[in-house]
Amino acid sequence: MKLLISLLLWINFVGTPDLASIRKMYSDVTKSETNAKEFTQKLSGVSNDDDKILVAYKAASILLDSKFEKKLRDKMDRFKEGAKLLEATIKSDPNNIEIRMIRLSIQEDVPGITGYKKNIKEDKAFITAHYAEQNTALKLYLKDFVLQSKSFSDKEKQFVK
Repeated sequence: MKLLISLLLWINFVGTPDLASIRKMYSDVTKSETNAKEFTQKLSGVSNDDDKILVAYKAASILLDSKFEKKLRDKMDRFKEGAKLLEATIKSDPNNIEIRMIRLSIQEDVPGITGYKKNIKEDKAFITAHYAEQNTALKLYLKDFVLQSKSFSDKEKQFVK
C-alpha cells in the first residue's frame, strides 16, 4: 500500500509541470504550431483543482491551440472552452497579477471577431497598479511581457523601467 501511495504521489508530481518551465515556454508559444502543441501537451495533465496559475496557462494553451484546428466548428468550440476556463480561473482568483497578464496576452492577440477583447484596459490598469508589489522574479517576467506588449504605449511602459 505504501508503495502504491508513493507511486501515485510520484506520478502526480511528474505530471504537474513547474511554473518556471511554463513561463519560459509561454514566451515562445506563439512562434510556431510546434511550440503551441508542446505547450498544450505539457499542460494537459493540469486539472482545474491544481494551482490557479497553472490552470490559467492551461486555458491559454487551449485558446492558442484552437487556431490550429482544421474545422471552423472545432476551432470555435476549442476557443470557447479555453476562454471559459480562463474566465473561471480569474473569477476564482481575481487579484492574481499573473493570471491577469495571461488574459491580457491572449486578448491583445485574438481577432476582434471573437468578441474576447473586453478586459484589456482593466487588466492593463491592474498590472500597472500592482506591479511594484510583486517579488523580483515575477517583476522580471511581467516586465518582459509589458515591454513587448502591443497593449501598452511606450509612455505606459515606463512603470517597469
